[in-house]
Amino acid sequence: MDKTVLVTGGAGYIGSHTAVALLERGHRVVIADNLANSSAEAVVTVRRLTGREVAFHQIDLTDEDALDEVFAEHPIESVIHFAGLKAVGESVTAPLAYYRANLISTLNLLNRMQHRDVRKLVFSSSATVYGDPEQLPITESARTGATNPYGRTKLMIEEICRDLAASDPRWRISLLRYFNPVGAHPSGEMGEDPLGVPNNLVPYVMQVAVGRRDRMRVFGADWDTPDGSGVRDYIHVLDLAEGHLAALEHLESGCEVFNLGTGRGASVFEVIKTTENVSGRSIPFEVVGRRDGDIATSLADPSKANEALEWRADRNLEVMLRDAWNWQSRHPNGYADKVGDDVDVPTPTPPD
Repeated sequence: MDKTVLVTGGAGYIGSHTAVALLERGHRVVIADNLANSSAEAVVTVRRLTGREVAFHQIDLTDEDALDEVFAEHPIESVIHFAGLKAVGESVTAPLAYYRANLISTLNLLNRMQHRDVRKLVFSSSATVYGDPEQLPITESARTGATNPYGRTKLMIEEICRDLAASDPRWRISLLRYFNPVGAHPSGEMGEDPLGVPNNLVPYVMQVAVGRRDRMRVFGADWDTPDGSGVRDYIHVLDLAEGHLAALEHLESGCEVFNLGTGRGASVFEVIKTTENVSGRSIPFEVVGRRDGDIATSLADPSKANEALEWRADRNLEVMLRDAWNWQSRHPNGYADKVGDDVDVPTPTPPD
């Protein structure tokens, strides 16, 4: 295919797996990431797994001049936009940081894309835009109403993209509302490596299993669910990466939204039990109070993406957690076990 794709946030968890999928499909990849919650070693791993070169720019998208230099240096034809802050709980306590990072960075990106006549975009949205759903499973036509600042930034960006596409038919935009990405590359060399205390369930469970943390906290066991713990639609990160490629390859004029999920739910207690099975380790836990902004159940109806994008999430919860454990058990401290946090990743000259 030999198309150049800019992947913002490409050193992050989903971005790095998507970069691998793009390279394996024959695309050229440029990564832009500020490394605020990621590691440059992920870029090294992308190169190692694919045997392909990747251009890397350590920039913050709130710096529009630095972003413009990336567009000036590479023949970018499309963008997959992951960059942004993403923790629900943190967004409740630090809303201004989320509005600044997520909204300003996206406005800068869209400005630079328009200036450079790059009008193909796949945006990393989230199921959090649905808030507390009125019906399950959730379809794309469901009422939106995010219950936390993180979700509201995603919803605001979706509206910006719709307005942009309505203003100019040359824009082709897919908004991907995905549910709960988990798992890792089956090689065990790439996975989720949050800096500090994990905000998401599975990396926390894995750090308990590997001995980095002493116990799990279960935020409420009195939800209206079969076992009282929160239920989520978990999707393997490789299925999710393939969903981004499918969206990129099916871009049409205008702005379209798709759910990416499995349509199957798993509770917190199910995740803990399955992790114990795949790891052979006991996972101690304690039940604590609910978190602000949480909901009981979130479950996707992915049928629109199944049909329109010819895409389907096939990997089940056991595969997801087995791959996550394979990564965590090989690298108990994440990418720091590979070369350390001070890895230098030079920006290569893009191929002719």
